[in-house]
Amino acid sequence: MSDPALLPRVDKRERQRLLGVLLKGVSRSFFLTLRVLPRDLREPIGLAYLLARAADTIADTRLLSPDRRLEFLLLLRRQVQGEANVPEFESIYAALTDNQSTPQERELLSSVPQALAMLQDCQEVDRELIREVLVTLIQGMEMDLTTFPAEDSGRLVALETWADLDSHLYHAAGCVGEFWTAITMAHTRALERWDSQVMCNAGVRFGKALQLTNVLRDVPKDLRMGRCYLPNSELAQIGVAPDELLDPAAGTRARPVLARGIELALGHYAVAEDYLVAIPRRCLRLRLAAIWPVIIGLATLSKLSGNPGWLDPAHPSRVSRLWVYRMMAFSLAAAVSNRILRAWIKRWRKRVETGL
Repeated sequence: MSDPALLPRVDKRERQRLLGVLLKGVSRSFFLTLRVLPRDLREPIGLAYLLARAADTIADTRLLSPDRRLEFLLLLRRQVQGEANVPEFESIYAALTDNQSTPQERELLSSVPQALAMLQDCQEVDRELIREVLVTLIQGMEMDLTTFPAEDSGRLVALETWADLDSHLYHAAGCVGEFWTAITMAHTRALERWDSQVMCNAGVRFGKALQLTNVLRDVPKDLRMGRCYLPNSELAQIGVAPDELLDPAAGTRARPVLARGIELALGHYAVAEDYLVAIPRRCLRLRLAAIWPVIIGLATLSKLSGNPGWLDPAHPSRVSRLWVYRMMAFSLAAAVSNRILRAWIKRWRKRVETGL
């Protein structure tokens, strides 16, 4: 276990910096979700996000070799599990921060000891849940680093089967849905009647829906990093090699694989819809925090299914920030009515299916 004396002291002002300005600077749209959560959930979930984002920054530091990134990820995993050692941080993270392109990422990495000190001070149930999800997320990053080639190698590697992709979905986001469910149940009396196993499993499907959406949307970008998450076995059935996907003109031939991926995502979103309506309507903040990613995800799939240039990095399938704000405004009415909520989701599912 870590020695608290080795960790920096984190006062109220420092907590506010970590979970305020710093988190906002590195979390993009997640900061909006965090702010709508009930107050007692913001710190443990925000802290988990900060540490996960630090791990992701390490995994994506392209100026370091994959072996070095793996070394640093393993170090962070040990620290998260309770073996914090500040002197070790000072030498290792110095190498990392010198290779970050943005000041937000440099500040994030330099703030990891403070974040770990906050983790040490968490309630025991929160601390163990955060540790568990972070270890799983880091394992997923390690799997990616050992499966795929270095970004500048000029090589391209594809996952072999849908099962391999499903494993990636769990380690990248399914485990987050599981964590989210467990920690909200621990802090929300209104959820005491939930069956924890059933709802955690649904949370896994929820997370997989969001990650599969990201995977399908980001195919062009990932291909140019040497990563093909579309299964090679599925591509082989339609006579398309992974490296052919680098040509946007292959989008028509490869579209059956995209369609299959979207259909799998819609299956996960069906479970996410049931998850949403299981949240009591009086838990408005929890509902909103879950509604927003579902609607954004379905809207993204709608754009993707109707995008003939889905393999062209110049034609990304993304929703606009203005659209997000309008969606958030409408969600206030949908959140208090299961009928409106289900009808809203049904319309978006129909748009996705129409584009296939």
